[in-house]
Amino acid sequence: MLTVGIAIVAGVALVALLAPVLAPYDPRALAGPSLASPSARHLLGTNDAGQDILSQLIWGARSSTIVAGLAASLAVAIGAFVGAAAGLARGAVDVVAMRITDVALALPALPLMILVVALAGPSRTTVILVIALAGWPSIARVVRSQALTVGRRGYVQAARGFGAGPLYLIRRHLLPSVGPLVTANFVYWAATAVVLQAGLAFLGLSDPTEISWGAVLNRALEHQGVYLTSQWTWWVLPPGLAITLAAVGLAFIGYGLEPRSNPRWERT
Repeated sequence: MLTVGIAIVAGVALVALLAPVLAPYDPRALAGPSLASPSARHLLGTNDAGQDILSQLIWGARSSTIVAGLAASLAVAIGAFVGAAAGLARGAVDVVAMRITDVALALPALPLMILVVALAGPSRTTVILVIALAGWPSIARVVRSQALTVGRRGYVQAARGFGAGPLYLIRRHLLPSVGPLVTANFVYWAATAVVLQAGLAFLGLSDPTEISWGAVLNRALEHQGVYLTSQWTWWVLPPGLAITLAAVGLAFIGYGLEPRSNPRWERT
């Protein structure tokens, strides 16, 4: 599963990187007649504005890759920082950090994301921030638990006795221990970010000028009668499959990394 997942994600990333070369047309430009069926000129046909759907799918891979990478990175950075600080400092820092984390975990993520995006205005930056803010609490919990475990070990106590500071303890002892956990959580939230970005774009809560898979679906389903003809097979199905493929590839990587990140798995 790990190999298959890496191959899928690498393929999506390569398409995103080479989007200007691979896309046959400008995704925003008029490329042909409105609602043209798939042909040699337009392999996936055109939408109601005459834009090439294949070009929009290729450029949508870049949008999804950027949002997934940045949102997951930000969520992991915030969660790891809060969890490490709470686990190593303990005391009042631990209590305050965990109460804030508990409140964040108790909030319904999706309705809160929709509300924040609707109030802040649709943009890529807003989407990245709300996805990251939804993901950091669970990561903080995991990192804190591991930090408490590491902090009780004899060699860490000995290092503290010799005057080791928090930065040394994090770099020398905590990072090697939580590295696999953080990597697995990064992959999980990257997959979640792909789906959430597509969902927000589908609801019309993303930048209207941005080309993304969710935006393609949003425009398709706004067109009345899309399911009454064969248009759905080349306008709705391809972006849905692209979202599924990217999410499944990241999920396969997560499953493949589980034996390396789950101590219970190792003991079993």
